[in-house]
Amino acid sequence: MSNAMKPSASIAAQDSARLDKTGEALRVRDGGSVAMIARDHRQVSVMADLDLTQDEADALLQMEKRRADVLDWDYPSLGGSISIPLVSTDGREQFLLDLRVGGIQLAKRTYQNRARRVVILARLDSGGPPHRNPDDADVPSPHLHLYREGYGDKWAFPVPSGFADLANPLQTLGDFLRYCGVTEPPSIRARLV
Repeated sequence: MSNAMKPSASIAAQDSARLDKTGEALRVRDGGSVAMIARDHRQVSVMADLDLTQDEADALLQMEKRRADVLDWDYPSLGGSISIPLVSTDGREQFLLDLRVGGIQLAKRTYQNRARRVVILARLDSGGPPHRNPDDADVPSPHLHLYREGYGDKWAFPVPSGFADLANPLQTLGDFLRYCGVTEPPSIRARLV
């Protein structure tokens, strides 16, 4: 680890620094990267600075998207997941649609829309535990995570009324795709879900 990324008195000179939720690691933003540094000065992780402004994230979420290929995708089986490429209708932006199905908890499902490969714009979690937001408020499952500037996908909200039947995984997937602006959805073969 470089000395520039070690927590020290020079932290004030960094762009930003804060303790994570556990108080065990320091999140340091230094120009174009973010590092997580443990109390014993071990570097835990470094990631590129892919923070978006809220306006950019909102525009990406609302942007019309279509399938990027003509493949027939199989809906994931228990414990499985797939990532399906999507593209903006003008072809300038690439997105991913992630589908995950729980293994032990049969009702646990996650549908997620990512931009720029790593930025989670929206994630619908169902069948899992409640989510604790950064303000310590709990949001029961199912809930919808939305990108918030400075927090990524850490904030969750009650599922909006446009989702018709949250007990029906395929109906919920269709509602999620519409919520994310997917006007030409990928071909996803249904399994027993």
